[in-house]
Amino acid sequence: MPTLSIPALAPLYRFAEPLAYALLRAGFGLIMLTHGLPKLLGRAHGSMADPMAASINLIENRLHLPQPELIGLLVALLEAVGGLLLILGLGTRLVAAMVTVQMLTIAYLLGPTWAWIDRGIEYPVLMALLALYLVFRGAGRYSLDNALGKGESLPASPGLRAGDRQWRVRRAVSGTGPVHQGLNLSAPGAGTAGAVRTGRGCR
Repeated sequence: MPTLSIPALAPLYRFAEPLAYALLRAGFGLIMLTHGLPKLLGRAHGSMADPMAASINLIENRLHLPQPELIGLLVALLEAVGGLLLILGLGTRLVAAMVTVQMLTIAYLLGPTWAWIDRGIEYPVLMALLALYLVFRGAGRYSLDNALGKGESLPASPGLRAGDRQWRVRRAVSGTGPVHQGLNLSAPGAGTAGAVRTGRGCR
């Protein structure tokens, strides 16, 4: 297993990493929310006096999609309602997947006219990469998705389970594992959990 440069920090990392990820997800959702609300409320946003009109203009004249007003409304709802859902960690993967598509579309459309710096496309590109990370990572421990039993992450693959089993064997042989824990790796279909038989010492 990989080791840390400063092993003494391991407890801090284990404690803080889920909190840091929750802060990252919530901060991302807050940014999306601040972009969607002005569109829905008809208020100015930064240098744009009417962000909804700007969004509709992009959809109609650059994407050439039908019903640009409806699509513009859906985009505003994605940013506002979807941003709130990301803050709460609810429906995280679905919302993040839609945001990924939105940001990649913006980067593609504005790439030829927006410089990389000075209000450049690095902002939507970064947002797309972050949203894509949320798609694969999920909501995390501190989220409504996790509280509702949707799972913090994907199940470990058989290869990972096998690696974990080997790690437990090394711990038992070296004497660093639990005292009253025996391993039976010869049992058919024994996995990480099935391989452990409690109540017997290692012989």
